[in-house]
Amino acid sequence: MLRLRDLREDHELTQKECAEIANIGKNSYIRYENGLRATPHDVLITFSKYYNVSADYILGLIDDPRPLK
Repeated sequence: MLRLRDLREDHELTQKECAEIANIGKNSYIRYENGLRATPHDVLITFSKYYNVSADYILGLIDDPRPLK
């Protein structure tokens, strides 16, 4: 998912740091970020909360990141 990569880079995080945030392996995170595997709901929610954006934004369904309320 390009948005995961963009958000990670905007926050100056490494893939390893993102994997730790989501409590997953680095290789799993890389697969999600590259779109090689579907991102599980719990991981999607974790990153939505961490980056304070909607899950729809991360999924590419909308272009406005709209912070969570």
